[in-house]
Amino acid sequence: MSKYVIGLDYGTDSCRAIIVDAANGKEIASAVKYYPRWMKGYYCDPHTNRYRQHPLDYIEVLEESIREALSRSPEGTAERIVGIGVDTTGSTPVLTDRQGTPLALLPQFAENPNAMFVLWKDHTAVKEAGEINRLAKEWETDYTAYEGGIYSSEWVWAKMLHMLREDEQLRHVAYSWVEHCDWIPGLLTGNTMPETMLRSRCAAGHKAMWHESWEGLPSEKFLTTLDPLLTGFRQHLYRKTYPSDTRVGYLTEEWARKLGLTTNVAVAVGALDSHMGAVGVEIKPGDFVRVIGTSTCDIMAVPYEEMGNRLIPGICGQVDGSVIPGMIGLEAGQSGFGDIYAWFKRLLEWPIRNIIAKSELINPETRERLIEEVSTAIIPELTREAEKVPAGESTILATDWMNGRRTPDANQLLKGSLTGLTLGSSAPLIFRALVEATAFGSKAIVDRLLENGIEIKQVIGIGGISLKSPFVMQTMADVLGMSIKVARTEQSCAFGSAMFGAVAAGLYRKVEEAQQAMGQGFVTTYHPNERNHQLYSELYRKYQRLGKFTEEELRQS
Repeated sequence: MSKYVIGLDYGTDSCRAIIVDAANGKEIASAVKYYPRWMKGYYCDPHTNRYRQHPLDYIEVLEESIREALSRSPEGTAERIVGIGVDTTGSTPVLTDRQGTPLALLPQFAENPNAMFVLWKDHTAVKEAGEINRLAKEWETDYTAYEGGIYSSEWVWAKMLHMLREDEQLRHVAYSWVEHCDWIPGLLTGNTMPETMLRSRCAAGHKAMWHESWEGLPSEKFLTTLDPLLTGFRQHLYRKTYPSDTRVGYLTEEWARKLGLTTNVAVAVGALDSHMGAVGVEIKPGDFVRVIGTSTCDIMAVPYEEMGNRLIPGICGQVDGSVIPGMIGLEAGQSGFGDIYAWFKRLLEWPIRNIIAKSELINPETRERLIEEVSTAIIPELTREAEKVPAGESTILATDWMNGRRTPDANQLLKGSLTGLTLGSSAPLIFRALVEATAFGSKAIVDRLLENGIEIKQVIGIGGISLKSPFVMQTMADVLGMSIKVARTEQSCAFGSAMFGAVAAGLYRKVEEAQQAMGQGFVTTYHPNERNHQLYSELYRKYQRLGKFTEEELRQS
C-alpha cells in the first residue's frame, strides 16, 4: 500500500497542507487556511513597518488545514501518513519563556504585539541591524561574513533586541527566542525547550549568524557588547544545528489526536519556505531558483569544490546544508515584488473604496459587487494594456525598493522611486515601469552572483506569479537575457517539505532520491527576446544610476 507524507507550508498570509503519495509525488489532497487575526489586520502597523503574527494563528491553521486535507482524501489515508515536513517564512522569530512558550501565549501578553512572532517583512529593527553591522566590522571575528557581510533588520538578532528594548515588561520573562520553522516541529513532537529542541541549519545559518567555524552563534561577549539586554540568550539557545533530512521526532499523542493522525508520523527539521521550494522543484547545481511572491527569494545549491573559500558579498548568506545536505546553500532576494504590484493596485482602488463605497446612487448589494468586480479586474486590465507598449518606448523608470532592499547589499531604509513622468503618463505605463523595476532588481542579484564566479546554468521560477503572469515572466526573461523554466506545481514549497518528510520517515536515504521520485517537472519556458534584451540593457544602466542617486540623497537627508 502507498505511504503518504504531508508538506506544511506557512506563507505570509496562510498555511497550506498537502498530502502527497511518497512513491510518485501525486497530490492526494490539499487545504489552505488563512491566519484569522492577521487577515483582520490585528497587531500590524504598515506605516511603521510593524508586522506581527499571533502564535494562535499558526496553531489554529495547523489543525484546520491538515484536518480539511484529510477530509478531502480517500478513506484510510490518515493511517498511511508516515511523515511531515514544515517550512515557514523567515526570519520570523518570537521571544519565549523557559519552557519555550511564545510570550503571546501567556495571558499577560496575549494582546502584546511585541510578544508575538515578528514577520519576515517587519522592518522595525533597522537601528539594531545597523548597530550589529558596525560592531561586527570592529570585532576580531566578523560574524556577518557568511551572511553577505551585511546584517538585515529582517533577521532574528536585530528583531529580538528591538523587542527587548521596546518593551520593558517582556524583559523579565523573556528567556530565549525561537524561529517559526523550529517551533512548529518542536510543538508537534513535544519538545520546545530552548536548550534541547532541534534547530534548523537553514534558519540559523542565514538569519542568526550561526557558523561552525566560530562554534555556533556569535559569542556572549559580542552579544552583550551589542547590548547587555542580550545577556544569557546565547546560553539558552543552541550550539548544533541540523539540515532538514533529520528527524526531530514523532507526533505526540495530543497532536496525533488533534490532527486525526497516528503517533507513527515522523517530523522533519523545519526550514525556510524558499529553500524548501527550491528542493520541491528538484534544484541541482547550476540552478538559480526564484520563489516569486509578495517578495522574492533566490536559492542555489553549490558543490563544495565550486564554492571553495569564496565569500559572496551582499547576499543573504551561504550555509552548508541549508538547501541540499552536502552542498552550500546560497540565498538572495528582493524585499518587494508582488507587494509592489499590490501597492499600486491599492492606490488605484482608493476612489472605489472611499468614494463609490459611500455612494447612494446604487443599492448596497450592487455597490459591493461593483467594488469587488473593479478591484479584481485592475491587475489583469493593467497587464493587458502594459503588454501593448513596446520595450523601451515609455519614459517612466522605477526602482523596486518600496520595502527596502534585501540584496544585493541589504538596506531596509531605502525607498522606491518613479521618474520620467509626464502629463501623458497613464496607469498602465506606470504599472509597466514597476514590472520592469522588479525585473531590474532581479538582474542585480544575478549579476552579483556571476561577478563572484557562481555559474548559473538555468533559471527556474516558482510561486503564484510565475504561473499566473506571462507578462511579468517574459519581462524578466528579456531583462536577464536568460530562459526561465516555470515549475508545474504552484505548491513547490509544500512539495519540498513533503520530500523532507519522506526522508525523515525513512522512505528515502537522502532528499535527492525523494526529488527524483516525487518531482513534478515544469509547465513552460520563457525565452528572452534578444531585441528587448538589448533595449533593457540600456534601461538597466539608467535604473542603476537612478538607484545610486536616490540612495545617496537618502544618505544625505
